[in-house]
Formats: sequence, C-alpha cells, structure tokens
Amino acid sequence: MGHEEHMRRAIALSREKMRDDEGGPFGAVIVRDGVIIAEGWNQVTGHNDPTAHGEIVAIREACRALGTFSLEGCTIYTSCEPCPMCLAAIYWSRIDRVFYANTAADAATIGFDDERLYRELALPPDARSLPSERLLAAEARAVFDEWLADPDRVPY
Repeated sequence: MGHEEHMRRAIALSREKMRDDEGGPFGAVIVRDGVIIAEGWNQVTGHNDPTAHGEIVAIREACRALGTFSLEGCTIYTSCEPCPMCLAAIYWSRIDRVFYANTAADAATIGFDDERLYRELALPPDARSLPSERLLAAEARAVFDEWLADPDRVPY
C-alpha cells in the first residue's frame, strides 16, 4: 500500500466512526514498513475521554502492538492536521513522518478550533487563562534527583 491508500484508510475511519457516533470526524493509521500496525479514531464523546483523539488512540495501539514507547520507523496518516496535544504526542512517540488531509483551518470551520490552544501555549504559565500556581517545588525536585541517580532508569 502507498501513501494515498493509507490516507484513504484514515479518512474512511473518520467517516465510519463518526457515523457510529463514537466521536468527531477524525481518523489515523500508523504504518511501519508499508504495513498498518495500528488504527485510531476520535473516541472523545463515545468514551467520555477528552484525550481520545484519533492520533492518540492510534499511538497507544501502535505502542501496545510493538511493545515499545518509541515509534521510530513509523509514519502516521491522519485525516486532519494534528492538534497541539496530538502533535506533542507524535513528537514524544518519535514517529518519523506525518501525512494529513484536512488542515487546522478546515477543522476550525466545523467547530474544532485549535487556535486558542496555540495562543495559550505561547504564553508563560502565569499569563494563561487557566490559573496555574507552583507548589512544593523542592519536594518534587527530590523525586527528579532520585530518578536521575537511578542507574536502572529507562530514559525517554
């Protein structure tokens, strides 16, 4: 299968699962060596999980299937340009390449506007609309120091 066939599968998932009332019209597939190893679709409303975007679901499934937290060597095909949360997860998972169909601007026209999130993320924490306050920094830092000193830690 080629790029267009993988994207068609992501788009088909977005339509199929939207029609099944599982969530919004978003689908994703993760491919390694030309083979789909995981599929995901938006399950936000179907599972009452605001993090269950198609890309996140596909990443979770791919990691389970491969038994690793690193998806190096994989490509993700997603029916829409990833939101900030999904894009961050794609970076954290080390996926090699992203293909997308609809743009963030297209998503905004149907009520999925990520622009507010991008604006908020660019601000320092104390300037964001979501109140944030630092507490117990020294106690939390002690845990970080312990992790850093552990010779058996698994860096990621």
